[in-house]
Amino acid sequence: MTETTDTTSPATDLVPAPRTVEGPTRRTVPLTGDTTLWAAPGTGTTERWLRSTLGAALGLPLRPGPEDAPDGLRLRLDDTLAPEAYRLAAVPDRGIEITGGSAAGVFWGAQTLRQLLGPDAFRRAPVRPGRTLGVPHRIIEDAPRFRWRGLMLDVARHFMPKEGVLRQIDLMAAHKLNVLHLHLTDDQGWRIEIRRYPRLTEVGAWRARTKIGHRASPLWEDKPHGGYYTQDDIREIVAYAAERHIGVVPEIDVPGHSQAAIAAYPELGNTDVVDTASLTVWDTWGINPNVLAPTDETLRFYEGVLEEVLELFPADTGASSPAVPSTPFSGFVHLGGDECPKDQWRASATAQRRIGELGLKDEDALQAWFIGHFADWLAARGRRLIGWDEILEGGLAPGAAVSSWRGYAGGIAAARAGHDVVMCPEQQVYLDHRQDAGPDEPVPIGYVRTLEDVYRFEPVPPELTAEEAGRVLGTQANVWTEVMEDQGRVDYQVFPRLAAFAEVAWSSLPAPAERDVADFERRMTAHYRRLDALGVAYRPPTGPLPWQKRPGLLGRPIEGAPPNL
Repeated sequence: MTETTDTTSPATDLVPAPRTVEGPTRRTVPLTGDTTLWAAPGTGTTERWLRSTLGAALGLPLRPGPEDAPDGLRLRLDDTLAPEAYRLAAVPDRGIEITGGSAAGVFWGAQTLRQLLGPDAFRRAPVRPGRTLGVPHRIIEDAPRFRWRGLMLDVARHFMPKEGVLRQIDLMAAHKLNVLHLHLTDDQGWRIEIRRYPRLTEVGAWRARTKIGHRASPLWEDKPHGGYYTQDDIREIVAYAAERHIGVVPEIDVPGHSQAAIAAYPELGNTDVVDTASLTVWDTWGINPNVLAPTDETLRFYEGVLEEVLELFPADTGASSPAVPSTPFSGFVHLGGDECPKDQWRASATAQRRIGELGLKDEDALQAWFIGHFADWLAARGRRLIGWDEILEGGLAPGAAVSSWRGYAGGIAAARAGHDVVMCPEQQVYLDHRQDAGPDEPVPIGYVRTLEDVYRFEPVPPELTAEEAGRVLGTQANVWTEVMEDQGRVDYQVFPRLAAFAEVAWSSLPAPAERDVADFERRMTAHYRRLDALGVAYRPPTGPLPWQKRPGLLGRPIEGAPPNL
């Protein structure tokens, strides 16, 4: 035990805020080069993370040691705790013990320990070697409010190299988020290798040029843009996320948002209406009229795509071991289903014939049939379909889940119809939307949503009964990258708002109007130093730095909205 050590972060500066913190003394538990690490069976993911990440940052070897070492670090499991719950006890002369209801709970406890050790714990190498660190004498008990705490990352509009995705996974883990929804295909690019159909990446992964700013902008970047993940890249991403108890949900968009696929395989489009052989990967933004043809050949094609996708994104069997960590919601496959114009189907004799053969009412019912086919196909393979809330139109197969993006209405309707829901309304948690109404915001898009606005977001609509509210799996922030051309732009749009979102998803907060914004902003003062150490190019509270601005780039402010939107 030591009375004085280098300054670390107090437990009152944690983000997300824990449920309870006890032990307000000035004593600390030291962490030095002699501190040992004992890990119970089943806690191997945290043991490896502590040595490779926290140990590397602070220059601590964390050698194996006995369970009863008085100044040691111990990892345990306790099945009386909820699966992702943890208890972190830092007690002088007894060391530090992290107990979790599952391996994930232990890992989240380790993320809290990292915050307690100060911003240097977020670096990749020690900047003050040889010093003695101390963890404040505290007992912290914590558990998440929601099971699904997600981030949707769009890598189709602007490709993010694999190293950037791995970095995003680490940033998610630092904020106790546990689902990465990876938007892999769209009109502007196909980002996943499918060996059965090589032209999806040979052709579909590349566009000749890119619109700069909103689609009404006159500016273009006249150079090719693209990239894709090989199958081994995907396996690496999934395994890396699993080591951090993050599940990866792939999105393969159908039947709209599919021009990149049609450019690669023109027979997928409505060939009796459009010269699909002349289509290229789309180079601008918005809702694209070119959609998939509702034919048996299209169904077989995407079944082939999904067979490879399922192999790359294996479902969690429930087994948890150091070799195969348990990952949340890994049985889900997102099939989009949003923004599918029906004009080509109305003009297509093939589509109209299919409507007649199936005895369907209209084109909306045809899309429901298309989505329903894959809901059944996935269910037969032990998987679950999830899609944007448009998939409710025309009816939705039992067992399918809904991402509610067009406000709360889709989520309310889905929950009342017995479907599980992930709440991600555009008006609250689309992080591509601007953070301020000022003229300096880079490429101003959509609604103004400040850090405070995100902190006051409530995922569960008050209209739901208790039973219906139980169908809300959780919540997700969405990051669409039309105007985010590189990592710095993604950082700026996502942070610091993702910290506020993470607290909404994890912590048991009061009603939005009663939330202590001042306390959160006080804790963010410490959290900015952690983000600095991680190299995150977040938006400063005072506004964008000179190099973060994009003067003269046309955005998409929403017309006719209230003054604050």
